[in-house]
Amino acid sequence: MKVILHDLAQAEWSTFALPLDNNTRIIDHTKVIHPCVGCFGCWTKTPGQCVIQDEYQKIGALFGNTDELMIISRCLFGSYSSFIKNVIDRSIAYFLPFFEIRQGEMHHKVRYHNTIQFRVFFYGEDLSENEKKTAKLLVEANVQNFNGILKQVCFVDSYEKLKELVI
Repeated sequence: MKVILHDLAQAEWSTFALPLDNNTRIIDHTKVIHPCVGCFGCWTKTPGQCVIQDEYQKIGALFGNTDELMIISRCLFGSYSSFIKNVIDRSIAYFLPFFEIRQGEMHHKVRYHNTIQFRVFFYGEDLSENEKKTAKLLVEANVQNFNGILKQVCFVDSYEKLKELVI
């Protein structure tokens, strides 16, 4: 399954005309998402499922069935937009509360046995080289946490260039 996680306005997203099928899920900010409260209920009370009851309660399981994760985010101070960051925070149910050493670093074990390929597209005007470097390091850290594969990280300064890259 392919998941497209984006923070674009509905008007912008509707112009993308991506070929979508039954194996593609779109995650956008049209549904209510509450922030992760760090209660670890997804590990102890309802393993694999967030205790916060909203549209993102089962985001860990969705990522557990994902082969490719495409993230489209405004780059803000070398990071994702607040919506994208919130979705990633809420995906903690993808992980187990146990640790393992991977590539010389300690990480949570993943609950699922899939390997997610990450494609990340950052957009924003006048992005500094430091912002780009920080954002790329963040993505690389996320990929390592998810025990995934980084396929692509791109930075564009306009919405039109973003459309060209993603389509």
